[in-house]
Amino acid sequence: DLGRSPRMQYHALSLARHGRGVDLLAYLRDRPHGDVLRSGEIRLVPVAELRGLRVGPKLFQYVVKVIVQAIQLLYTMLKMDKPSYILLQNPPGLPAIAVAWVACLFWGSKLIIDWHNYGYTIMSLNHGRNHPLVQIAKWYEKLFGRLSDYNLCVTNAMKEDLWVNCNIKAITLYDKPASYFKETPLELQHRLYMKLAKDYEPFKPRTEAVSSNAQRSAFTEMDEKNGHAIKTRGRPALLISSTSWTEDEDFSVLLKALEDYERYINEGAKLPSLVCVITGKGPLKDYYNGLINKLHFKHIQICTPWLEAEDYPLLLGSADLGVCLHKSSSGLDLPMKVVDMFGCCLPVCAIYFDCLHELVKHDENGLIFRDSSELAEQLKMLFLGFPTLEGKLHSFRKNLRASKQLRWDESWDQTVLPLLGQNE
Repeated sequence: DLGRSPRMQYHALSLARHGRGVDLLAYLRDRPHGDVLRSGEIRLVPVAELRGLRVGPKLFQYVVKVIVQAIQLLYTMLKMDKPSYILLQNPPGLPAIAVAWVACLFWGSKLIIDWHNYGYTIMSLNHGRNHPLVQIAKWYEKLFGRLSDYNLCVTNAMKEDLWVNCNIKAITLYDKPASYFKETPLELQHRLYMKLAKDYEPFKPRTEAVSSNAQRSAFTEMDEKNGHAIKTRGRPALLISSTSWTEDEDFSVLLKALEDYERYINEGAKLPSLVCVITGKGPLKDYYNGLINKLHFKHIQICTPWLEAEDYPLLLGSADLGVCLHKSSSGLDLPMKVVDMFGCCLPVCAIYFDCLHELVKHDENGLIFRDSSELAEQLKMLFLGFPTLEGKLHSFRKNLRASKQLRWDESWDQTVLPLLGQNE
């Protein structure tokens, strides 16, 4: 789904920037970033989505779906102009890796796999590691992974695992924020809040404006004298998390931490009200919305919007704290949402897993927690006395500003560009 595959959009934009023509095959459920739509070098090739087969046992339905998808994808690929390279995201790799390999044989093209994770480990969250389907998927990924010409991956831990367990040589291309992930100027913040306030209650002002002309949101107001936006007094803190609402992110951890946070306020702690925004779409969204609706907070408001591609970086650049609940199914990939948050100089609280230290430096650019009570304590410590500039939140933000991290374009030019040009 292209709308939820920013890394593949970045690859396409990087190739286009170097004058390469790109056919971008994808489901087009959600609108990609405007830069992709505006690029003269990128041609979107939509793949029709298959509605699930409802006849026979689950395994039969799954096998039929994979076969039909393979035929559909191969037909679409062979209709295109001959490509020099086929660059594939994995997962999802079943049946895409095998189909891309066959297409490469037909065209004499080179196959590049970009390993974001392992598909079989995601499958194992539902079925367990020893399920026959999971074992077949594991064998399939290893086999076709070895048949590729070049491999990219998202962490050094994954690079090592690919080499040791699959005999696949890969180059680490860390996720990096695109140039539009940056701190949002106050005027733009105000415009965004006013836009969101039309649809989402938490962004509306807590009290009516004294003057009916004053433009106000929950966080900002327009100074009528000079027409500049200012932050409102006693504003709530803005907490943001983003998710695909899948099994590898347990949002009950955040909800439990928010219950503890509410209790701290009721016990007299000098903490601000919270607006908690959880963005994204996915299969478990309705389940968690059901849990959220059962919570009756006085000092916390939660909303779960789906943001336009251009609005998401603006909201990250306006927030006070990011929370990440991504637990890698393989323990080998890093959450891109944290990369984007760091691009916006937004400090993060992230749940622990094995290779997270490659991205989040505890007590330097954010905090790592292991359970809901630890997260609640971190929220209390970070927001005590908010919104004064002193304290950990401020020092994390200062460290992120000073880190001058590499952006996607520079990183891609150093890592991927040298691979290309060998098969023109």
